[in-house]
Amino acid sequence: MKAASLKEVKSELNHKSHSELMELCLRLSRFKKENKELLTYLLFENSDEEGYIESIKTAMDAEFELINTNSYFYIRKSIRKILRLIKKYIRYSQNKETEVELLLYFCTRLKEFSPTINNSKALVNLYERNIDFIKKKVALLHEDLQYDFQLEIEELEN
Repeated sequence: MKAASLKEVKSELNHKSHSELMELCLRLSRFKKENKELLTYLLFENSDEEGYIESIKTAMDAEFELINTNSYFYIRKSIRKILRLIKKYIRYSQNKETEVELLLYFCTRLKEFSPTINNSKALVNLYERNIDFIKKKVALLHEDLQYDFQLEIEELEN
């Protein structure tokens, strides 16, 4: 089965009634966890972006506490898992400020992590790539926000 284009889906949705749309959304939420998470964000957390960011930071803190520090292999694996989760939550929000704030927090936690990431070239590269990515995203924001975020980036680079 070939998936319909976004334009075709949009035009078809215009012809559906309110109850049919609700039924489609509920059915869609049953299939994948990500669909349900996105609907949860759009319905409940979209209006409170600060609360959403804080809940992700709390979840990130919990994930950092669970990291197995026996070897750098497990540390790298766990760090990549955390980053994958953050990127998923950023996709839900689609807010550039949220993206920068969450990635800055991730880099801050990574820099403070014990044992130090400096003993693993892969972790250092991951950290530096994220700092470079943050710099590119900050350049697209409003000037006042750029200044605030630039101060945090400079603090991370020292």
